[in-house]
Amino acid sequence: MLPRFSDLRDEFKPMITLALPVVLAELGWMTMGIVDTLMVGRLSPEAIGAVGIGSSVFMGVVIFAFGLLLGLDTLVAQAFGGNRLEECHRWLIHGTVLAILLSVPFTAILWLISGTLDRWGIHPAVLELTRQYFDVVSWSVLPLLLYCAFRRYLQGMGIVRPVMVALVMANLANVVFNWVLIFGKFGAPAMGVAGAAWATVGSRVAMAGYLLAVIIHRERRRRPGLFETPLAIELAWMRRLLALGAPAAAQVTLEVGVFAAATALAGRLAPTALAAHQIAVNIAAFTFMVPLGISSAGAVRVGHAVGRLDPDGAARSGWTALTLGVGFMSCAAAVFLLVPRLLIGSFTSDSQVIAIGVSLLMIAAVFQMFDGLQGVATGVLRGLGDTRTPMLWNLAGHWFIGLPLGYTLCFIAGVGVTGLWWGLSAGLIICGVALLAVWSKRLHELEGLRTTGGKEIPCVDSSAL
Repeated sequence: MLPRFSDLRDEFKPMITLALPVVLAELGWMTMGIVDTLMVGRLSPEAIGAVGIGSSVFMGVVIFAFGLLLGLDTLVAQAFGGNRLEECHRWLIHGTVLAILLSVPFTAILWLISGTLDRWGIHPAVLELTRQYFDVVSWSVLPLLLYCAFRRYLQGMGIVRPVMVALVMANLANVVFNWVLIFGKFGAPAMGVAGAAWATVGSRVAMAGYLLAVIIHRERRRRPGLFETPLAIELAWMRRLLALGAPAAAQVTLEVGVFAAATALAGRLAPTALAAHQIAVNIAAFTFMVPLGISSAGAVRVGHAVGRLDPDGAARSGWTALTLGVGFMSCAAAVFLLVPRLLIGSFTSDSQVIAIGVSLLMIAAVFQMFDGLQGVATGVLRGLGDTRTPMLWNLAGHWFIGLPLGYTLCFIAGVGVTGLWWGLSAGLIICGVALLAVWSKRLHELEGLRTTGGKEIPCVDSSAL
């Protein structure tokens, strides 16, 4: 079911209206990491590598908990599309409780990992700085998971501007806190990379607090209201949330985890190669925030269409999101090819780091379009309720093919860090092509999915398809 461009045209405005604040929020999220890298870059290449490894490993672990909450995208959006507001409120309550419960084991896991860092083969000059950053940033798990639950609830109902505002405010706070704590301004001690970590913790607390305040303020005027919703937690509802969230958690963990693994492997190389890898990852991840935001908007628009039993609307929303994501990433690839030295040079003046980073951006230009394709396809499939298929293709593309190929090229063939990147590129290309084919197939199957007499609104999931 491939709509004509004229059919998509009417969808562009509502999709962009929803996607733009989400994209800005994702860019704001990524900017926090880039600001940390830029500011500790004034200390040393070792500091860049330490923050890169610490943040990558942190996200590689906590991203699974994020993913468990992604089921809220489908459940809240489809409930809202079906005009079942009380159900939206109940999903918020279950999501919030799940976030609190998850924070305990995941914080403990991070503390255990910190004790094993010296066995990872990380360059000695980077190891101690990595531990300093990692031990502090581990305290941000709870506010980060609460932020995720609050955000998914708001996005599922199409309320996205507060999410953008939260990230803008957090970035401003992060810059100030970084400047004060890294370099010891206004009488504060110069804490180096640990200061960057404390700034990140404070910013994440602010994000969660702001979104909670927004929800409380909005719900006071809404009927039926959130505060009239029973607080009882039902196991059947929690199982339903986890049934959608678990495959999504595995998918995002596999995707983020492969880059975390690549960063850990790059930690075995010279500090200059690690620094170049981290800078290039930050740049490529920054551009990916645009299709990631479009992916979230696509999931909401597709979910709303499913909730109101509109398969044609679901198709229009999904194809529009895919068109926007691939179009942007094609432009990003052109920028990487035209001004790679300018981009890498904005992070460091080290000539060797710049030379390696330029070669990595050339590889990144190859996979940009496919990265956008797989990112948006994952979101629109989530809007249908299919979270399992993206998980399986990420496992196959990244872990069975991409990372082994990258390791072989880097360490066995002796290509170095560029070999890692060619492997990552292969995995992204495979995922992008495969998920596009799956999306097209799911739409044909959705055509036959109808409710009996229009009295039931299904939650479309991978088992139903």
